[in-house]
Amino acid sequence: MNGSRRTVLGMAAALVAGSACMPMLAVAEEAYPTKAIRIVVPYPAGGVVDSIARVVGERLGKQYGQPVVVMNRTGAGGAIGTDFVANSPADGYTLLMVSPSHAVMPFFQKNTGWDPVKDFKGIAGFGAIPNVLVVHPSVKAGTMQEFIQLARKNGADLTYASSGIGTSSHLTGELLNQMARIRLTHVPYKGQPDAMADLLSGRVDMMPMSTSLALPHIKTGKLRALAVTTDYRSSALPDVPTVAEAAGLPDFQVGTWLAMVAPAKVPEAVVRKLSADVAAAVKQPEVQTTFKELALEGAPQSGATFDEFLTREVSAWSAVIKRAGIQPNN
Repeated sequence: MNGSRRTVLGMAAALVAGSACMPMLAVAEEAYPTKAIRIVVPYPAGGVVDSIARVVGERLGKQYGQPVVVMNRTGAGGAIGTDFVANSPADGYTLLMVSPSHAVMPFFQKNTGWDPVKDFKGIAGFGAIPNVLVVHPSVKAGTMQEFIQLARKNGADLTYASSGIGTSSHLTGELLNQMARIRLTHVPYKGQPDAMADLLSGRVDMMPMSTSLALPHIKTGKLRALAVTTDYRSSALPDVPTVAEAAGLPDFQVGTWLAMVAPAKVPEAVVRKLSADVAAAVKQPEVQTTFKELALEGAPQSGATFDEFLTREVSAWSAVIKRAGIQPNN
């Protein structure tokens, strides 16, 4: 009898404690934020990721009545800024902008100290910027199919440039090698400007790059567009087919996606609020205008949907990197 009474009392106490926690979570969600929020961009100011962080941050600041400050913490291909956020208090006041390098960084740097999936939680996905495969006009291929045939004939004599080991342009070229069963020679550069200079001069044959960067050179005839790398055509280049269309590679899909994440241990109530508020900010006309100017396309994602997407990205690129035999830098 006494044991039963203790059990009933224990259950009652647990129910009371549980019901008491629910209002506290709601209060925490309603109160947030009570101070300035930092959005860390692990790349230099003035780039696409930085521009998106600033326009979204400005809108969030208006919604919250609190400062939203963009902080550029650059270096090591984005690892320094990412490490800073991973080791920041998990209170929702330090957020991180991420791009495809976030998914593959641990494969190229042994000692990152964080996992892109386990140590971060999605706030929002903003869409993707389609990349385009462009060649120098001297390359004797007017279509994607002709380029693949040329590559199969000439093998490693054809080259492709990238802005560095592990970058989107590097991995896009490697994915093309594997899926089209060709053997382009990779020529890595220390950054986009150097790679572009050699492509325009004809020192390298091909390069995957953003549509916004390639468009002026395509219009002047200095570069030739073969195909876009996303599974949809770019609104900036509507007459250029996708790789899937042009080369018969239905599973080929690469885009420069952009998103916002938080440390994984941020309270779920705060994550939900941030995700909803960022989604509302993205719908505003001034934000949409900036997205269009940057050629950002595709449907925005909720934090939970982005988490699922990121898990698939890490798995897919892990397989590509292992097949290519690419080793970490340190």
